Amino acid sequence: MKKRIVIKLSGKIFGMDNVKALKDYAAFLVKINKICQPIVIAGGGTIARHYISHARYSGADESTLDELGIEISRLNAKLLIYALKNKAYSHPPTTLQEVKHAVDDGLIVVTGGLHPGQSTNGTAALIAEKVKAEQFLNATDVDGVYDRDPNKFKNAKKFKRIELKNLKNMLVHEDSVAGGYDLMDIVALKIIERSKIKTRILKATTKNIEKAIKGGDVGTEIILSSK
Repeated sequence: MKKRIVIKLSGKIFGMDNVKALKDYAAFLVKINKICQPIVIAGGGTIARHYISHARYSGADESTLDELGIEISRLNAKLLIYALKNKAYSHPPTTLQEVKHAVDDGLIVVTGGLHPGQSTNGTAALIAEKVKAEQFLNATDVDGVYDRDPNKFKNAKKFKRIELKNLKNMLVHEDSVAGGYDLMDIVALKIIERSKIKTRILKATTKNIEKAIKGGDVGTEIILSSK
């Protein structure tokens, strides 16, 4: 059986000005499928934040906003499935059990969010746990974890490795409202910790993801304890 790699893919990939990127990712996933089975979780991105912002202004509650974000992430997943054609499972699974069945079929699996109150990072970690993935790659808008916001501080230092407990401390004060951006969240970290899932945060490019799958040192590796 091929090793299973869970990839949380930034919602930015699915933006309206990024049509070519989807085709490139589809070609990459077909290529990489020869050495591993990719399970991709699509983020909601700007489109989800747009819908959530409008619905919040109209007075929708947070759980409803979560459901809206999940719907958008599933639409993004469908776009990638269409680009993959017959190489992918035919639709985005909507439950953990369905994800497991889809993965057991051996095809590339692409899904979106699953449960309200849970980010796509948390969903990706749960899926990695469920399918016993060899690695969880959080392919996001930044190239790793920094000690401070690299967009605001030029001297921000990037960690090549960071202990899970230290990352957890950094995230304690993060925003948890629907559509909020997060590098990783507490729920995801708890799942990674309990199942000892090998995890890496990296910038979303096909080159970076391929390097990580092949064991290369890219982005920031989350380690469970000091070595």
